[in-house]
Amino acid sequence: MQPPPTGRVLVVDDDPTVAEVVTGYLHRAGYAVDRAETGPGALERAAAHWPDLVVLDLMLPELDGLEVCRRLRERGPVPVIMLTALGDEGDRVLGLEVGADDYVTKPFSPRELVLRVESVLRRSRHAQDVPRPAPPLRAAGLTVDPRARSATRGGVELSLTVREFDLLAHLLRHPARAFSREELMREVWGWDFGDLSTVTVHVRRLRAKIEENPARPRLIQTVWGVGYRLDPGATRPGAPVQEDSHAQPGVTAQED
Repeated sequence: MQPPPTGRVLVVDDDPTVAEVVTGYLHRAGYAVDRAETGPGALERAAAHWPDLVVLDLMLPELDGLEVCRRLRERGPVPVIMLTALGDEGDRVLGLEVGADDYVTKPFSPRELVLRVESVLRRSRHAQDVPRPAPPLRAAGLTVDPRARSATRGGVELSLTVREFDLLAHLLRHPARAFSREELMREVWGWDFGDLSTVTVHVRRLRAKIEENPARPRLIQTVWGVGYRLDPGATRPGAPVQEDSHAQPGVTAQED
C-alpha cells in the first residue's frame, strides 16, 4: 500500500518533455502532481486544487509566468519555484521580485529541483515545528509570530512570501548580528549552494515592505564587506538617517 502524498505540486510548463520529467521525479519523491501547459490553465488548476507549491516556467503561452505568479499571490500564499531558460540575470531577478521563492535555470537537474521543492516546503511548514511556548518576536516596531506565520509593522499586517517571512524571523531572532549572504543562504534557505543574488533580492523585497524609505534603509542595514543586520533600535519614523560608515567610495548606502 502506497503512503499518502507528502504534498501537492502544480507543474506549469509548455514543454511536454520537461513537464513529464519533472512530474516523474516529483511522483517518485512522494508528491501528488497536477500539470498545466498555459498561464490560464495554471490558474484554473490552482483554483480547482490549491497546491502546496508551484513549479512555474517563466515563458508560457497566453499568460507569462510573472503574471501567473502575481495572480496566484492575489489569491493566497503559495510557494513558487520559477523555471527559466533565459541567461539574463535580470529576468531571473524579476521572477523573485514578483514573489517567487526560488528559481532554477534550464537546463537543470531534476533531482536538484526536487531538493529545492523539499526545502521550500519544509520552510513553509516550519510553523508546525515551532514549540508552543515560543513568544512572538518583537523589535523595531515589528512583531512576528512564527507559529501563526503572521507579521506586522506598527500594527499593520505585512504581506510576506514564505522566504521573506523566514528571513525576517531569522533576523529578528538575532538582532544587531551581521550575517553574510552565505550564512543567510544556509540558515534561512537551508542550502549549502545556490545563487547568492537570491538573498540580495529577498532583502530588497523585504526592505520595500518594512522600511519607511527602502532606498535608505534603517531596519535592515548593509554591513559592507559582510552582509546584512537588523537594527533593533530603528523605531522612530522620521528620525535622522545615519550614513553607512562602511560605505566604500562611489557606493551609496542603499545598494544591496
